[in-house]
Amino acid sequence: MLNMNRNNAITTAPAFAHPEADDIRVPRYTSYPAAGLFAPFDDEDLMAQTVIPEGSAALYVHIPFCHDLCFYCACNKVVTRHHDKADRYLDYLHKEMVQRHRLLKDCQITQLHIGGGSPGFLSVSQQARLRAMLDDYFCIDTQAELSIELDPRHTSRAYLAWLVQLGYNRISFGVQDTDVQVQQAINRVQSTRHIHELVSIAKSLGLASVNLDLIYGLPHQNLTSFSTTLADVIAMQADRISLFSYAHIPARFAAQRRIHTHWLPDARTRTQLNEMAIANLLEAGYSMIGMDHFARKDDALARANRQQTVHRNFMGYTTEPTKTLLGLGMSAISSTPDVYSQNPGELNAYYARLDAQRGLTAKGYVLNQDDKLRRDVIMHLMCHLHIEFASFNATHKIDFVDYFASELSALMPFIDVDLITLDEDKLQVYPSAKRYIRTICSIFDGHQPVLNHRLHECRLEDRII
Repeated sequence: MLNMNRNNAITTAPAFAHPEADDIRVPRYTSYPAAGLFAPFDDEDLMAQTVIPEGSAALYVHIPFCHDLCFYCACNKVVTRHHDKADRYLDYLHKEMVQRHRLLKDCQITQLHIGGGSPGFLSVSQQARLRAMLDDYFCIDTQAELSIELDPRHTSRAYLAWLVQLGYNRISFGVQDTDVQVQQAINRVQSTRHIHELVSIAKSLGLASVNLDLIYGLPHQNLTSFSTTLADVIAMQADRISLFSYAHIPARFAAQRRIHTHWLPDARTRTQLNEMAIANLLEAGYSMIGMDHFARKDDALARANRQQTVHRNFMGYTTEPTKTLLGLGMSAISSTPDVYSQNPGELNAYYARLDAQRGLTAKGYVLNQDDKLRRDVIMHLMCHLHIEFASFNATHKIDFVDYFASELSALMPFIDVDLITLDEDKLQVYPSAKRYIRTICSIFDGHQPVLNHRLHECRLEDRII
């Protein structure tokens, strides 16, 4: 063991967080630095000012429209029933592609994800138009993962079949919870039977992977009701399940004000809900990927996890470590090894910048060398739960133990409770500590003191449990 003297631990480092410490928040680390550090930019496009590495790249397209308002939702969305608004939005997506497609002229797109909002808001003809534009402006690999998020309430067999014809091979349905009382409280009442049928239809159509989203910590959830939800979801035999924690921030998200605080499960119950979900999913044959994804052992994400090629970016855990992500649409985030760039978060502002042919970076961040070092540490821990010092030193030309001496000392509380081992060669986080991985990673976050004052600005944060 390294000589880790408890008395040398820095007092400002985040201490070990007890599972019931529900008031502690750290970023979800879909990026480092987290989005709360992005600064405003005017008349610039940070993506255009950086070198885009050749090779594979990922595309994300944000479709902001939703038919209905879900009270828990923290996504950047526009609730409407007017489908002609989507036609106008596609016009502006086309303008953005014309402006930015050259950034990826030397890249092969191996991952495409359509998110929202609700991409299922688009009609079949609008979906066809979007795919045609993407094919016109980007080189999409014939073996690429093409995924799309769908609201099961507005999805039919015919719609799924059309998406398969367009080339989509992975879909994600938002389930959240199957209990009617919970659904009513979050304004998302939907049929469990219908979702089950959609999963079966998707498999019969040959889709490579079906993901279901679950949220714990929602109003009126308890151990009995959520165990039923878990049983319902496991019975659907989806390939992947994403398990997220509800973050109640009504001061930022107005719709959440319709969820009364006393409806929410307390910290102890939230912890128990999370633990029960993990245990049930593992028992059902899923592998736990990172901190919040689960995949069947024959799924590509589980294989990537075994091969240690899992990657984390603004889309969450992915199967391929692409260095570049180009985000298209209102509020979409792009990333390269050197910069992060976010489009305007308001629809009219997004339209105005494109009309004026101004730079699209409304907020962004340029990484320095220390940021890049810490990003690699945090992302490797988030994906693989360990750091091998010799390999890291060879890649980055530093002495890991010397460079991060204070951070390694600050890990002592985790070492004391057997969640981490630290020796001369390696930092290892035990699989049992996955649910604390964000807190562990925050010790290496050089911006954490700033984030403590700006967490309310960070869209990618969540509660620790």
